[in-house]
Amino acid sequence: MIDWEPILDVTAAVLAARTAVLLAALAIDWLVGEPDILWRRVPHPVVLFGRAISFMDKRLNKRRGVTGKSRQVRGILAIVILVVLAAIIGWGLSFGGPVVACIVVAVLLAARSLDEHIRAVATAMGEGIAAARTAVAMIVGRDTKSMKKGDIARAAIETGAENLSDGVIAPALWFLVGGLPGLLAYKMVNTADSMIGYRNAKYRAFGCGAARIDDVMNLIPARLTALLICGSAMLNGRGTAALGSMMRDGRHHASPNAGWPEAAMAGAINVWLAGPRRYGNRIRQARRFNEGGGEADASAIRAALQVLIMAQLLFALLILPAVLL
Repeated sequence: MIDWEPILDVTAAVLAARTAVLLAALAIDWLVGEPDILWRRVPHPVVLFGRAISFMDKRLNKRRGVTGKSRQVRGILAIVILVVLAAIIGWGLSFGGPVVACIVVAVLLAARSLDEHIRAVATAMGEGIAAARTAVAMIVGRDTKSMKKGDIARAAIETGAENLSDGVIAPALWFLVGGLPGLLAYKMVNTADSMIGYRNAKYRAFGCGAARIDDVMNLIPARLTALLICGSAMLNGRGTAALGSMMRDGRHHASPNAGWPEAAMAGAINVWLAGPRRYGNRIRQARRFNEGGGEADASAIRAALQVLIMAQLLFALLILPAVLL
């Protein structure tokens, strides 16, 4: 018969240590952010992940004379190799102790960077439509040349809600669950999805493995992020509206995950989000979230930023008791 008590004691101790590291890393990320003076001299870890993904893409994603099934298998092989490599690196870094772990986690979280990029769009909207289009083009992959002010504001708010999950909550959860190996594995998958997870002729087959793994790894974080947004919306009396919008509209998105925090945010600040959008020469039809809400503008972006900050504080408060385990 298995004696569970020592196993549970060790698990609690590990979780307490990881939580303490995570809380410290969140604080450091907000205080320091992404120091340009450092990343101008050395490549950011995500840049290195990108180079590894590009290497696999160039070597394995051959279209001529290769069937779609074969390209799919090659893509799955590529992402498995990359994830294993990232986990091994994370395992090696784990021997550096809590200080190294704290630095790695702080570097791979994107809380302050997300805030700065979204806030820059709100500021640029006061400088004219051209400046606003330039600012939003830094954070979205869709065509911004013909965007109006409402489109720009919606794009910034949607990006903020989605990336609260991808850039903060999801990596934090994967660190709590799997330590540095879990964190680096997640970041590799998420970076691969952003680079090769497209449904176009080049990547539909090769990138589907990375896209599906990313969907699975973000399944719980995206929904937790949405609930955190709903919780923070309670402070301005819109918690019920955010929850209703999330439950009604969250599943109506091309992504199985992105719609949940976006729909919650739409209800939290009472604007409509999503709807049709342009990618290159294509217009993707989509449902509006919180359809009865108002038109998004610069003030709505700032309101969304406040919700994002409060959601992160709420997350920190939720995990804080684990330090005492």
